[in-house]
Amino acid sequence: MSSIDVKIPVPKVFLAPIPAFSDIGKTANDIINKDFYHNAAAALEVKLKAPNGVNFTTKGTSPQGDNPISASVEGKKALDKGTLNLDLFAAYIPFDLMYSLPFVIIFNGTPGRLGHSDAFKRVSLKAFLRSTGISITQSWNTADVLMTKVELANTLANGLKAELTNNFSPSKGSKGQKLSLYFQQPQFHTRAFFDLNAQQALTANVDGVIGYEGFLVGGEAGYDVQKAAITRYSASVGYSTAQYNAAILATNNLSIFSALYYQKVNSAVEAGVKASYDVKSSSTVGIEVASKYKIDPLSFMKAKINDRGIASLAYNTKVNTGFTFGIGASFDTQKLNEAGHKIGASFTFEG
Repeated sequence: MSSIDVKIPVPKVFLAPIPAFSDIGKTANDIINKDFYHNAAAALEVKLKAPNGVNFTTKGTSPQGDNPISASVEGKKALDKGTLNLDLFAAYIPFDLMYSLPFVIIFNGTPGRLGHSDAFKRVSLKAFLRSTGISITQSWNTADVLMTKVELANTLANGLKAELTNNFSPSKGSKGQKLSLYFQQPQFHTRAFFDLNAQQALTANVDGVIGYEGFLVGGEAGYDVQKAAITRYSASVGYSTAQYNAAILATNNLSIFSALYYQKVNSAVEAGVKASYDVKSSSTVGIEVASKYKIDPLSFMKAKINDRGIASLAYNTKVNTGFTFGIGASFDTQKLNEAGHKIGASFTFEG
């Protein structure tokens, strides 16, 4: 008598990579906060890629009210192993910083005395790269701050990413430096940020998340080196899958508690809810509920409302391969006959 083996397939549960501490509950936060365009009267973003591989991003925002327009221009280049001729856009480059990087820099010409005329000179350089995973980002904004960031991903160790950022104002001098370290493995994700401000005060912030089969536990702490004191601490727990996730966060020295829940209802509908309570200054629980509906592969709509009766609507569509348009509005449902409602639009061009 022969036997028959019957194998019943067991569905695999998809578990996302361990998120960073600030990303616990990110899907719910994105549903509630992202792609609502009423916060700015108009926002413009232009993304271009040069033939040499440099990605340029220009952003401009016209805020609500009488606040001034803000704008920035950014260039980012991912460097490959070998020899690269890189023509950086007009920005001040901290030369001492570049000499400390894991590649050799040869400059065209000798930089002169730093001033407004020198700060915006175009600098051509040749880089002999010793490793891959390196990128350079430079930006300049309307606050007259020039930012240079060097990223090294999986260069020093597998799973380790390091970022060194220098902020400089041609009119006011150094605005500070920041070293950021990210280390991610299958079961944990940890980060460390060391910030040296313009007054040479050093602060450190460290956070970490460990996970097992979708369960997440994380913590964060901030430390002031000059004062030798802990300045902040937070904690969180969560559970995450591809279809839904939930998280509870205790931030601001465990004085603000938030609960977030996200669910992908089906292929077209997503929903998120957030409840928050401030132990020190609030006697009520703040609640926000939001939903996203995918109209077609190129368009979606979003809606949300909070416990104060503020309702927001948004629509986003990709007109063609190079243009995305978004429009949104916010209404106080308890004061519909009064001024104070907001409307805004977003224009994104890619090429």
